[in-house]
Amino acid sequence: MDIDETPVLDNHLHLDPVQGRNTEAVAEFADHGGTHLLVLNKPSWHLVEAATDEGTFREVFDLTVGAVADATEVLPGRAWPVLGVHPALVSKLVEDGYSPGEARDIMQRGLDVASEYVRDGPALAIKSGRPHYDVDDAVWDASNEVMCHAFELAAEGDFAVQLHTEGGEEFEDVAEWAEERGMDRRQVVKHYSGGRLQGPTKSVLADKDELLVAIEDGEPFLMETDYIDDPERPGAVLGPKTVPRRVRWLLQEGEESAVRTAHVETPREVYGIDTEATLDR
Repeated sequence: MDIDETPVLDNHLHLDPVQGRNTEAVAEFADHGGTHLLVLNKPSWHLVEAATDEGTFREVFDLTVGAVADATEVLPGRAWPVLGVHPALVSKLVEDGYSPGEARDIMQRGLDVASEYVRDGPALAIKSGRPHYDVDDAVWDASNEVMCHAFELAAEGDFAVQLHTEGGEEFEDVAEWAEERGMDRRQVVKHYSGGRLQGPTKSVLADKDELLVAIEDGEPFLMETDYIDDPERPGAVLGPKTVPRRVRWLLQEGEESAVRTAHVETPREVYGIDTEATLDR
């Protein structure tokens, strides 16, 4: 199989329509064989300011929805927005004088707004999680309450949640929290995952070694770059060419089945999207 015969989806990439490369990065992805993108809004303070109200969340989400529409114009497939609240917002708010409980309430309202964008059409899923760095117990508890609120919204609306969390392989408790609130654990996606993961669906950073681990593990997985579209950090975390390059490599290694898992079957199971039907080369 050649790369031109398969969809190529980057499951977690950022675009910055304010000061980033934006559509130029999308064109680079497409030029190397990429076809589909899930575009996550950048943290609110990177685009506008640290969000404290519904209006700021909507401004950030609208910027990303517009960037996704522009991206779709240059892709042979299409892009979808994934909108939500970066878990580090809790620290920004606490530093600005809000209590952890007040920060929780602001962030949960942001997720309410994000879920409206899914229900009303432009967005595919929402994003939540908890800090990937050490915080005190009150902030940790508030963050888990925010994440569980995301699960409640996703269960009610029947859509997926991408998670930004600390590293590790054991997230069975998180998957159980989602199930307790009515979600299918397959629709809980841990972004920036390694090749092994217990609990949610893994979105594997497109590192060759981790991809081989994921294939050996035999569980459904997605691929991502977590490209952040920051002109001061070009190529961070991975550049937009990376997923297409890894797909070419996997095909050269005879891993056609793994490519289909990551770019056709798992996207369909997790998000309900058809990357083949939406592909027009």
